[in-house]
Amino acid sequence: MRKPIKLNHLDKQLRRYFTEPDHYLTTIKNSYLFRQGDQARELFIIISGKVMISKTSPDGKELTLRICGPGDLIGEYNLAEEDLSYLVDAKVIEAGEVSVYNQKRLIDKLALDSDASLALVKLTNLQYRKDQTRFRDLVLYGKKGALYSTLIRLSNSYGQKTKQGIYLDVNLTNQEIANFCATSRESVNRMLNELKRKGVIGIERGQITIFDLDYLKTEINCENCPIVLCTIN
Repeated sequence: MRKPIKLNHLDKQLRRYFTEPDHYLTTIKNSYLFRQGDQARELFIIISGKVMISKTSPDGKELTLRICGPGDLIGEYNLAEEDLSYLVDAKVIEAGEVSVYNQKRLIDKLALDSDASLALVKLTNLQYRKDQTRFRDLVLYGKKGALYSTLIRLSNSYGQKTKQGIYLDVNLTNQEIANFCATSRESVNRMLNELKRKGVIGIERGQITIFDLDYLKTEINCENCPIVLCTIN
């Protein structure tokens, strides 16, 4: 018998609609749940593994928006009676399993439950606000601001306080960090080394520890947004 599906950020009015998926899907590393332009017909909840949500520009530049893990709901929410295409890619970066829900069938059920429909709208708005704060940091403060913002968000999502500072308990290559900043790996290498020379961060065996979080916040005029908006997931 399967364990109950873990659900993150879902209001109690919504939870009961996601307890019985249409089916389950085993995910393979480097495969995609969906690609930009595909018809948005399903929603997914991650049971195990990790999925990276990213946007690719026509010239091939990639901007990673978030990393989703167990309990996260992903997909484009189609609340209108029209065809909708995915605007982003969902790439599996750690193999696992997802539960899959037919979106039309789910939305039809929610249409009869105003509280649950409102809860879904609120959830959609929360994700929209998260993405907008990412775009704001990138547009207003450039590549350096995007990196500093990413480090702050990683600290909120994966940070573990130690005597030395905030250890980021997540394995990301410099290329993956660069994708969060819509810049090159070489640029991120230079900026990370600069932060290391200043004593703001430490890097050991590819793992980052933040020694001076306030420096990063000051450099991007951090508005101290609620933690729920300032994460990488």
